Amino acid sequence: MVLYVNPINETHVREPGLVVVDIAAADEATALAFQQMLAGRWATATAERTTRDPGQPGVRLRCYLDLRQELTTRS
Repeated sequence: MVLYVNPINETHVREPGLVVVDIAAADEATALAFQQMLAGRWATATAERTTRDPGQPGVRLRCYLDLRQELTTRS
């Protein structure tokens, strides 16, 4: 079994509040919709497209969040 493991760059988690999010979904539309939901709340470096791992189901996507920069007010 091949696992989806790409090294995380130290720059992306060098301070508290910085997060790397790996998304696995059945299809590209679902993965991109989830990423957009995150981007609507926090400062996010988004991915333009998803990737597929040969022999593995679904698609994958990685994005980067800065939880210190919340974009909306919590209810």
